[in-house]
Amino acid sequence: MSSQTPSSTKETSYISALGLDVGNKRVGIAGCDRTGLIASGITTLHRTSFERDVEQLKQIIQERDIEILVVGLPYSMDGSLGFQARHVQKFTKRIAAILKLPVEYVDERLTSYQAEQMLIAQKISPSRNKGLIDRFAAALILQQWLDTRRQKKSLK
Repeated sequence: MSSQTPSSTKETSYISALGLDVGNKRVGIAGCDRTGLIASGITTLHRTSFERDVEQLKQIIQERDIEILVVGLPYSMDGSLGFQARHVQKFTKRIAAILKLPVEYVDERLTSYQAEQMLIAQKISPSRNKGLIDRFAAALILQQWLDTRRQKKSLK
């Protein structure tokens, strides 16, 4: 017994999410098409200061009318949260509070490896294109979230 309201219709047919692969030196950034089907890399933010990081993210969020941040969480191979995962959570909580956006985390294990393999397949040197790896990893993180979200909705 659910009634369709305009906001729930928007939720099912449209999502504007930003995928982030947060690192100490760079943040890979990905977005999705308006239907929420396909994620693609947007840019790589080269971190200089927290304030500058926030300003650059604000600009992208305003341009793309972002509703949610999807952040890769680097679990250890045994599934635990290590130092880097806690660092990512701390950064993300600060960013989300300032930007007033909800956050969802995605297990990002092996996304950087997958991104490197994608570059190698395209005959692009991973060692010379770290920013591109971060951007591809962010797209993989966001795509995983979009696919999971779509699967959950199809089960309802």
